[in-house]
Amino acid sequence: MIQEGVADGCRFFFLAVRVTPRRLLLSLYSSLCAADRILLGAPVVTEEFNSTGSANTETSKVSGSLETKYKWVEHGLTLTEKWNTDNTLGTVITLEDQLANGLKLTFDSSFSPNTGKKSGKIKSAYKRDHVNVGCDVDYDINGTAVHGAAVVGYEGWLAGYQMTFEAGRNRVTQSNFAVGYKTEEFQLHTNVNDGTEFGGSIYQKVNNQLETAVNLAWTAGNSNTRFGIAAKYQIDADAAFSAKVNNSSLVGLGYTQTLKPGIKLTLSALLDGKNINAGGHKIGLGLEFQA
Repeated sequence: MIQEGVADGCRFFFLAVRVTPRRLLLSLYSSLCAADRILLGAPVVTEEFNSTGSANTETSKVSGSLETKYKWVEHGLTLTEKWNTDNTLGTVITLEDQLANGLKLTFDSSFSPNTGKKSGKIKSAYKRDHVNVGCDVDYDINGTAVHGAAVVGYEGWLAGYQMTFEAGRNRVTQSNFAVGYKTEEFQLHTNVNDGTEFGGSIYQKVNNQLETAVNLAWTAGNSNTRFGIAAKYQIDADAAFSAKVNNSSLVGLGYTQTLKPGIKLTLSALLDGKNINAGGHKIGLGLEFQA
C-alpha cells in the first residue's frame, strides 16, 4: 500500500531522502512549500487560501494554481474550489463524522472550459481503531473505475488490500496486497503488486539522532533486483542530514535547516556514481514558508 503526502504552497522538484516512523522515502519526489497561506478565523466558518507554482527549467513551462477552502467545523463540512493555469476548474465537497463517527464522504469534480472535459469522483472512507476501509468511484471520458482498499491492524501487525475494477473492461486491473509490523523503533513492510512485483523494507530507529532503512524490490520474470539503503542524522533540533544509495549507484544527499519558526531551507543533490565526470547530476533548493 503506497500513500502520498502533500503540503500547501508552491511546487518544485528536488531530491529528498526522508526516513520517518511513518514512511520510507528513498526516491526523488515532489515537495510543496507554503508560499501564500492566509487564515481568516470565525467562530463557525474558517476560510483558507492557498497558491502553488512551479517552473520547469528544461521546458521553460511555468504553471500555478489557486485554491480556496471553506470549513464549517460544527457541521463537518468542507468546500474547496480550485483553479490552475491549464484553465481547469475543480470543486471538492467533504462531509466528515456526520452520518456516522469515522465516516468521510467526498465529491470531487473538475471541468475544463477549453476542452469541455468533465470528470467526477465519489469517495468514501470509514476508519475505526483497528480498521480503515475506503471505496472510490471515478467517472470520466475513459469510463468508470471503482477503487477499493482495506487495512486492518492488531497489536502492531497490519494487513491491507487494494484493488481497481474498470467497468468498461469488466475486469480487475489492479490487485495489491501488503503486510507489515510496526513499533516505535522498528518497522517491517512487505508487498505484492498484481502478483508480479514484490517488495520489502525495514526501518530501524537506532537512537534519537540516527534512523536507517533498507528497501528491496524485484519483478517476476526479471532477474534484476532493486536495492537501496538510506539514513537520516538529526544534527540538532533545527538541522538534519540524510543520504541514500541504491544498486544503480545513484547517490542522494539532503540537508534541511530551520532558519526560524515557519521558515525551512532544504538543499539536495542526486549524483550518478557511475558517471561522475559525465554530468547530468541534479541539485535542488527548497524554501518553505508557513504561517
